[in-house]
Amino acid sequence: MTDREAVGTRFDPVRMQHARAQTWAALHGIRERMRVGIGEEEARHEALDVFRGLGMERLWHPVIIRIGANTTKTYRQRSDPNVRLAENDSYFIDLGLVFDGHEGDVGDTFVVGHAPERQACADAARTLFDEVARTWRSDGLSGRALYDFASERAQAMGWRFNHAIKGHRLGDFPHSVHKGGDLGTLDGAPSPGLWVLEIQIAHPSEPFGAFYEDLLGVERLAP
Repeated sequence: MTDREAVGTRFDPVRMQHARAQTWAALHGIRERMRVGIGEEEARHEALDVFRGLGMERLWHPVIIRIGANTTKTYRQRSDPNVRLAENDSYFIDLGLVFDGHEGDVGDTFVVGHAPERQACADAARTLFDEVARTWRSDGLSGRALYDFASERAQAMGWRFNHAIKGHRLGDFPHSVHKGGDLGTLDGAPSPGLWVLEIQIAHPSEPFGAFYEDLLGVERLAP
């Protein structure tokens, strides 16, 4: 556990929270630019203006914006480049940004127009995140147990759970030098402010899904 939660000598929890807040600000800046007809590549290009305005130092993982049917795809699956945001549709944004030498990683799903089922899916991803985080706080479950719980709850709520998403470490950049691995393979209880809980679900039969992620141990921000 100690090795998997190792951080660098410059690690500062206050700077971690600053990076998180700035990354959420960037996500909502991109959300303001999303409009009917926009494609994912165009949205990623416009995101660069948002990042510059916030003083981002660099990316630590590629900008992921998934629209429509692409919201069911996993992190490593390629999007259909022909998909564009429709009038009654949904999309999610997943950002990994560096501010002041520390990593932020957040994600959320949004709906445009009138799409009640898609809105229910987006709301369910947030609800599931909250339930898992609350269980971690109350029961001190291991990372592995948290993802077992998330899978069971998603099924009970009527959604398909993406088992390829397992959460991960954050820290001062680059956290990868410490090889913290996936939250979903952690046999101990994760410490607050170091691990990202990722939730991705999808409709059991329709081609849309939802994604939400944030640090464990912090208050979830309202959409």
